[in-house]
Amino acid sequence: MIYIGIDVAKSKHDCFITNSDGEVLRDAFTIQNSKAGFLELYETIRSFEPNPSFQNIRIGLEATGHYSNNLIDFLLAKNLNPVVLNPLSTNLFRKGQSLRKTKTDKSDARFITLMLITEDIKPYSPVSYHISELKSLTRHRFRLVQERTRFKISYSRILDIVFPELSGVVWSISQKSMLFMLLELPNTKAIGQCHLTRLACLLEKNSHGRYNRDKAIEIRELARNSIGSNSPALAFELQQIIRSILFLQEEIALLDNQIKTAVQEIDSPIMSIPGISYTLAAMILSEIGDVERFSSPAKLLAFAGLEPSTYQSGTFTASHSTMVKRGSKYLRWAVLNAARLVCMRDTTFKAYRDRKQLEGKHYYVASSHTAKKLIRVIFYMLKNNQQFVAQAA
Repeated sequence: MIYIGIDVAKSKHDCFITNSDGEVLRDAFTIQNSKAGFLELYETIRSFEPNPSFQNIRIGLEATGHYSNNLIDFLLAKNLNPVVLNPLSTNLFRKGQSLRKTKTDKSDARFITLMLITEDIKPYSPVSYHISELKSLTRHRFRLVQERTRFKISYSRILDIVFPELSGVVWSISQKSMLFMLLELPNTKAIGQCHLTRLACLLEKNSHGRYNRDKAIEIRELARNSIGSNSPALAFELQQIIRSILFLQEEIALLDNQIKTAVQEIDSPIMSIPGISYTLAAMILSEIGDVERFSSPAKLLAFAGLEPSTYQSGTFTASHSTMVKRGSKYLRWAVLNAARLVCMRDTTFKAYRDRKQLEGKHYYVASSHTAKKLIRVIFYMLKNNQQFVAQAA
């Protein structure tokens, strides 16, 4: 068996090749992160194993975010299934091999090769085209939502200065009617001087009739007696922030349509779970990928970072432990949110969460237990391609 360790970086990759006897077939060498570099690596592999099935070739590399994506796709296209290693595992392995604090890209390639020889790790399982597309879409959506949240925080901060009384008379300062009103009338002076008919039409149009002339009168009178600042600079900043929020909301809506189409094509059984939307289903499916990678629900829980930490030494055993949170933050976020929504629509899950709270657990701790239960249900549904069946509470 021939083992190849690759340390992935942005512009180049360091490689090391050895065999099962420990003989160095090629010492550490560098290839560029380009087509020419990938072909150089492929030709080097062919020189040691001319058989195109590459059954005697085992390649390992770290999961280094997006830097490894193109290399993995190239290797898979050439019938070479790499082993993708967890960087935390390789770091612990490297520290266990030597007391010296030595870390270079070339030495990392050697340690990856050694880890391939000594550890039993499953090769990379290429996900389907739709799952890969979903991961790109859902992670992009996650980033856009985070960006929108930052703008909403800034919006709330400025509104506390410009019109602090507004939040007390409306359902939400972030609703469409308030955004469009403040976009056109960005301070209390502009609102107070606005013609009542114009203000009423602005509110009624953007609230779909929820706010009428009476609400316009209330807001205008509130603005006239407000302690809010009429600073032109703050008004300008508020308008720019609102435009950014509205733009991001449009982009997120477009993304949601793309995600919905992709999820419908996959037709996964987890869509039968009450409360799980297309967006949450997409994030859960894309982060899990091939469920066959996980031999048990416990391993899927660990991948989501939802398993409890354990500390025991001598006669001491920690009685309170926190979640590890070392897995996919995207999967963890999706499952925790899905669990909350499922509890609103399924009596069994709600009864389970209520029971945990009756045991004295905090709401958030009880919710994490519910998320773990949901992960186990999802695991068996995907393994058996089985629809969700509601159970009696």
